[in-house]
Amino acid sequence: MTTRAGEQELLHDVADAVGGLMELWGFKRVLGRLWAVLYVEAEPLSAAELTERLDLSVGAVSMGLGELERWGVVRRLRRAGDRREFFEAETDVWKMVSRVLRERELSEVEHATGIFERAKASLAAPGASPRMKRMSERVGKLADLARLGGTLLGAMLDQGRLDASPLMRFASTFGALGRKR
Repeated sequence: MTTRAGEQELLHDVADAVGGLMELWGFKRVLGRLWAVLYVEAEPLSAAELTERLDLSVGAVSMGLGELERWGVVRRLRRAGDRREFFEAETDVWKMVSRVLRERELSEVEHATGIFERAKASLAAPGASPRMKRMSERVGKLADLARLGGTLLGAMLDQGRLDASPLMRFASTFGALGRKR
């Protein structure tokens, strides 16, 4: 049987692990910790309860909850007869991940693809030196890779799954082209 202190320690461990994963994605650790506690608890909690359970400042909890709300991964609730606000986690993990992938990663891939395409065209402009033409070819390969990544990411988001066969075909082609000098 787990004691209350042991339970709290396990909750901190889980929250820290999720916080670490969130940091890998470029988010603040506290966001992952807050979401994890709300997710694991399965019952809405007040900001004060989160402050106490995670040993965080009121400001950190308030700012973190606001950011989590903006991402749509935490909802604010009211209980009849209670002036406090409560928070609950989005439990559809795919919904959360797909929103982040669509709004951040896919956007970044599309941005990079545009840069690669413009650079490729500029480097291959009429009168370009052989060196610039070689550079254009290589930048073109980066554009191809970015387009493929965007296509795969978009398909995964639209279908909720990923078919890796186009990636495998591209990898074998890209690898063969990359070995040629």
